[in-house]
Amino acid sequence: MKKIVLVGTLVLMSLSSCVSKKKFTELESKNKEIQDLLNSATVKLNNCLTEKSSIASQLEYLKKNNSDLINSSKELTVLTTKGAQNLEKSLESLKEKDLKISRLQDALTKKDSVTLALVTSLKKEVGLNDPDINVNVEKGVVFISIADNLLFKSGSYEVSPGAKSVLAKVAKVVNSKPDFECMVEGHTDNVPIKSTVLLDNWDLSVKRATSIVRVLQNELGVDPKQLIPAGRSYYVPLVENDTPENRSKNRRTKIIILPKIDQFYDMIEKEMKNLEAK
Repeated sequence: MKKIVLVGTLVLMSLSSCVSKKKFTELESKNKEIQDLLNSATVKLNNCLTEKSSIASQLEYLKKNNSDLINSSKELTVLTTKGAQNLEKSLESLKEKDLKISRLQDALTKKDSVTLALVTSLKKEVGLNDPDINVNVEKGVVFISIADNLLFKSGSYEVSPGAKSVLAKVAKVVNSKPDFECMVEGHTDNVPIKSTVLLDNWDLSVKRATSIVRVLQNELGVDPKQLIPAGRSYYVPLVENDTPENRSKNRRTKIIILPKIDQFYDMIEKEMKNLEAK
């Protein structure tokens, strides 16, 4: 069983049209709850598997005992009342363990299968040959990283016309997954911004994220309830900002597509409660 771990800490920076820091903190806290819950589920699942193995051994022992009794008497016989009760209890316990394990595995692997299908769809739509677009999975979450030279002019947060063809492919996949959320993260290099419009790199990264969100909503028909804009400034670089080439790599927009956190959390929590109640 694959261990699923969701999105790590995301630092959200709110302006008038972007997600608030409070909202991001709540999402970050809920992600941590999910991680803790998944870890707990894995421990409980391993315990169930151990108990299942033990019960199976007991069942074989009981069957062998009953077989020996039948052979020694050389006549048709039935299990003693006590033996029959023990066997019945063992079978029932084994059945319950199998059911609990199956339900928990279904809950934990459902996201895996959906994520795999999502990655396949994205790679088919976006394509694999463009070095400025990268689709991958990190910690069970689908990421699309797009170099800023495809989306914006240097120092600008206005989406270039050519970028909309790329965003249209992303929007097509997001629109096919109404139960998913789409977080748009803006990332910059560490060169200070000199502009009367932009205050700093925080400002630029957030405005770029909200510009992408507006295109997805207003021009490409993505439900705004699925969209979350966020700015990360230059604090999450891919490489050191020590050369022009590296700074270019760090200027990017990351689109994160993930199941709605509340729905996934509720699904796992429900199965955990069922497991504990049995």
